[in-house]
Amino acid sequence: MQSRRTFLAGSLLAYTGTRPLRGAARSYAEIEKLLARDDIKGRLNKSELPTPALIVDLDAFEHNVARMAAHAKASGRSLRPHAKTHKCPEIAKILIKAGAVGACAAKISEAEALARDGVTGLLITTAVIGPHKIERAVRLTSRRPETILCVDNAQNVRDLNSAAGAARQKLNLAVDLWISNRTGIRPGEPALALAQLIDSLPHVKLAGIQAYAGNASHTKGFEQRKKFSREVMAQAVDTRNLFEKHGIECPLLTGGSTGTYNIDSEIDGITELQPGSFIFMDIDYNRIGGKDGDVYQDFRNSLFVTATVVSKPTDSSAIVDAGLKAFATDRGYGPSLHEREGISYAFAGDEHGRLSLADSASSMNVGDRLDFVVPHCDPTVNLYDRIYGVRGGAVECAWRISARGMSQ
Repeated sequence: MQSRRTFLAGSLLAYTGTRPLRGAARSYAEIEKLLARDDIKGRLNKSELPTPALIVDLDAFEHNVARMAAHAKASGRSLRPHAKTHKCPEIAKILIKAGAVGACAAKISEAEALARDGVTGLLITTAVIGPHKIERAVRLTSRRPETILCVDNAQNVRDLNSAAGAARQKLNLAVDLWISNRTGIRPGEPALALAQLIDSLPHVKLAGIQAYAGNASHTKGFEQRKKFSREVMAQAVDTRNLFEKHGIECPLLTGGSTGTYNIDSEIDGITELQPGSFIFMDIDYNRIGGKDGDVYQDFRNSLFVTATVVSKPTDSSAIVDAGLKAFATDRGYGPSLHEREGISYAFAGDEHGRLSLADSASSMNVGDRLDFVVPHCDPTVNLYDRIYGVRGGAVECAWRISARGMSQ
C-alpha cells in the first residue's frame, strides 16, 4: 500500500514532470513555510508554485537590465527606470546597483512604498496636488531630500513652497511638459514662466524638465517612431535652451521610454532616460517593431503568468485557471502561450481562460502548467502580491510587490 508521501510524489511527477529539489513531494503546508521565507533559493521548484503565478525568468531579466544599463552608459545618459512597471523595491535596487541613478514613481504612494524599503533617487512623475498629498511629499523629502517632484501649475508650486517653508525644507521641482496626451504645461513661454516662478521662491529649486512622450513610445515601426519622438522631444530641448537663455540653470531633461530609448539617447540636450517595460517586455511592446523587423527584439520577454490546465471539456479546447483577474485587459487582446505555436487564448471569465488547441489536442492534459506572455506588463504586475524569480525550474527569489495598489 502506498504511503501518502509516495502517492503525492507520483502525482506531482504525473502532472509536472519535474521532481522537487529535495527529491520528494512536499505538502502545501511545507511549501507555504518556504514561500514565507526570504531565502528560498535552491529550496523550491517552479512546479510547486500555486497558480496563477507571476514569474520572471531571471536570465532574460538580467540580460535586459545589463543591456539597458550598458546603452545608457555608452550614450552618456543617466538612467532612472520607471518603477510603475514593477512596483517592487527589490527590482528598483537591482537597477540602481546596475548603474541607475534612482527610480521614477508614478504617484506619491508608490514613492512612499519604495522609499520605505530603501530606494533612493526618486522622481515622482505625477504632480502632487492638494494639502494631504503635499504633506506626504514634504514628509517623504525630509527622509529622501534628493527626491524630485514634477509640477505644471503655478498654484501648486506656491503651495509646495509654503509647505516646504513651514517644514524648513527645500524641494526639488521638475517642470512637466505637455508633449503627450497626459499631464504637463505647454513647452516654450508657458513653461518658462513656471520655471521663473520656481526660481523666485525661497523653498523650491528647479531640478530640470520632465518630458515623457508616451504617445511616441508605442508608435509602430522604428522609422515612424523615430520621426515622431524627435519631433516632440525637440520641443523639450528647445524649452531647456530657453530656460538657460534666461539665466535659469536646467541640469536635467528626463524622458525616453522602452520604445524610444535608442532614439532619445541620440538627441542632444536629453540627459536622462526613464524607461520601464524593458525589464519585462510584453505583447504590446513586441508589436511595435524594431530596427531589424516587425517584432521588437531589443529586450527579451522575461515576465510570464504560469497557469494550470484545470479542465479539458473537448478534444479541441482546454481551460486554464487564469482569466480576467490574472492578466491586464486594457489592450483588447489576451495573453499568448510562450513557445507553443498553434494554440490561442481567449478570456473565459474572471477566473478562467479558454485555449483553442487545434492540432495540439493530444499534447495538452489536465494538470499541465503553461507559461503565458502578458498583454501589458505594468497593470498585470499590479494584480499580484509577489513576483517569483525563476532560473530553469528552480525558484531563486520571491520579490514582494510592495507598491501594489499604490495609485494615490
